[in-house]
Amino acid sequence: MVSLLNRFLPGTPCPLGASWDGRGVNFALFSSGAEKVELCLFSEDRREIQRIPVVENTDEVWHIYLPGLLPGQQYGFRVHGPYEPSRGLRFNANKVLLDPYAREIGAHLRWDDAVFGYTVGHSNQDLSFDSRDDAPFAPLARVTHTAFPWGDDRPPQIPWHKTIIYEAHVKGLTKLHPKIPPELRGTYLGFADDEMIRYFLELGITAVELLPVHYHIDERRLIDQKLSNYWGYNTLGFFAPDFRYALPDCGLTHAEQFQAMVRALHLHGIEVILDVVYNHTAEGNHLGPTLSFRGIDNLSYYRVSPEDPRHYVDFTGTGNTLNMRHPRVLQLIMDSLRYWVTEMHVDGFRFDLASSLAREFFEVDRLSAFFDLIHQDPVLSRVKLIAEPWDLGPGGYQVGNFPVGWAEWNGKYRDCVRRFWKGEGGLVSELATRLAGSSDLYAASGKRPYASINFITCHDGFTLNDLVSYERKHNEANGEENRDGTDANWSWNCGVEGPTEDPAILALRTKQKLNFWLTLLASQGVPMIRAGDELCQSQKGNNNAYCQDNELSWIDWEPTKEKLFFIQLVQKLIWLRRKEPVFQRRHFFQGREIRGSGVRDVVWLGPSGKPMDESEWSAPAVKFLGVRLSGDLTGVVDEFGNPVEGSSMLLLLNASEAPVPFVLPKRRNGLHWELVLDTDKPALSPKPMDPGKEYTLMGHSAALFRGERPAEPLPPGEFLEPISSE
Repeated sequence: MVSLLNRFLPGTPCPLGASWDGRGVNFALFSSGAEKVELCLFSEDRREIQRIPVVENTDEVWHIYLPGLLPGQQYGFRVHGPYEPSRGLRFNANKVLLDPYAREIGAHLRWDDAVFGYTVGHSNQDLSFDSRDDAPFAPLARVTHTAFPWGDDRPPQIPWHKTIIYEAHVKGLTKLHPKIPPELRGTYLGFADDEMIRYFLELGITAVELLPVHYHIDERRLIDQKLSNYWGYNTLGFFAPDFRYALPDCGLTHAEQFQAMVRALHLHGIEVILDVVYNHTAEGNHLGPTLSFRGIDNLSYYRVSPEDPRHYVDFTGTGNTLNMRHPRVLQLIMDSLRYWVTEMHVDGFRFDLASSLAREFFEVDRLSAFFDLIHQDPVLSRVKLIAEPWDLGPGGYQVGNFPVGWAEWNGKYRDCVRRFWKGEGGLVSELATRLAGSSDLYAASGKRPYASINFITCHDGFTLNDLVSYERKHNEANGEENRDGTDANWSWNCGVEGPTEDPAILALRTKQKLNFWLTLLASQGVPMIRAGDELCQSQKGNNNAYCQDNELSWIDWEPTKEKLFFIQLVQKLIWLRRKEPVFQRRHFFQGREIRGSGVRDVVWLGPSGKPMDESEWSAPAVKFLGVRLSGDLTGVVDEFGNPVEGSSMLLLLNASEAPVPFVLPKRRNGLHWELVLDTDKPALSPKPMDPGKEYTLMGHSAALFRGERPAEPLPPGEFLEPISSE
């Protein structure tokens, strides 16, 4: 129990939040509309033991310094002011509010009607006022320190064009792993267990992209249904690692456990990218609870309707949108991002619904203050930045429109590849563009192929196994009568909806999964793998498992022949991609002849082994495509200016039902092609194939050939294009 404090100093308005300096703690809270602020200290059993008026106010920041206060202290704020929802004012000092800059959560939210600023069930809804004290139920912050022994930790700084991303959930990846100690499963420390790191290294990925780890709350309706917000896209604390993934009573704070995970991954050359949600908060719409921002300064933190400030502008589908036009909101986001880079050592961010961050007024603005702040920041401008380039507002689909320096989840890549392998015709022209890095989206603005984050599946939607097993979503377990989740899946069940024992359908599904894997890892851009797809994970057709914190979402590690088969093939393809420079181009293909060689950097081929003609490009019934990638004469140089040479590659795709005989194109010096993988016959060992001969590619199949390398290296520079300036 903490002794009552009776000596207070004015403190300073910065930094915001609670800062321990070894002698005491400075508290600073921004609120432009507050009339009075009180700092509340709590015991470990949630009893409010002291309420201290914060009297100093500098530039709309309320601040106080408490000498002798130590890390570990739980606290919250009460903010006084007018409660007039019709004017957008929602102050209610009966509610204990979480510090927006909380570094750690000491007490989690307990759902109760008292956490709402209005009287739940009242006929006037949020226009009513609730006077109950919610201290026993409110989330509380905890004072922390930041002295983590990083040692010689260094960011791996893997170049974009060599990056392979593995999207994973901290808990779901390890919860069922039999070789990880039971107490560590589902935690930060379990994620960095030696067993997991060995798996990452053998698989060949270079970065993990973690689903949200900021402190979030579970919506009340989910709790009532005995569900939870498993994915975590319901943030309340932008600085606090979620306590759910921390090991209790282990002597390390939540932050220290997260930091230990990052340090272990860095030690083995693996980057850590965070999926972050700065577009909205967990307080929801006008009928949501008063937990933090709403009660501190509703008009500053949220975008309210100009016509009716009682209601919020909602570009996110969650009930509210953070007010990116306010400098203190921008500061909050920038401070949070810098904290995760400088204190937690993460290597980049994927921004959820990033279009909403660029809405200064109503339209999405590429020149918004948010982008300006990121680009000029000496810390954030150097890490990996990934946009989910859409939101739910008008004009929110912005694939290809984010500024230079940003990569994007390429939804057009996902949809095109899915539709092609589903068997739709007339897509080969767009497919060629997607395979080559989507130059139509990125080249004109000065971006490179690695601006495109290519993916077939992600956390949101079908797993890869379900993509080839279901044509309709099956989300009944979510309790929303199957209304949630998208209907635009571009999936194909191969003849039967869901599980089957039909060997022909199972064989076709295996081929389809291999087709997707080969297409993804042979495409220009940055491949992103959904964790569990290499293990044939199924969610039983649920394409919106955001609330399923159970075996439906957790990855099953029990070994089967099918899992071992897929892991070995995926591993083979990943390491082939990492080895061959032709898959890691930093520049877009030009499609032109390389000087003096008679070879083009890329050639799109028809079954004749010759370049596709106009009739083949435009024919709606064409469902096949070949592409020859020149590996030894690319004109590509490494970071030291040396020519990068590798094997030429030949990729053949056939999404039609009928076999297609492809003539293998001729090669210089009479060199052969080597079959690396045929998805119809994946067990075949690599073997040489004669150029000019026919190779029959079966229906719903893909094949990859590697060009035999000459015995003697080519004369240096003889066939290279002039080096273009960066």
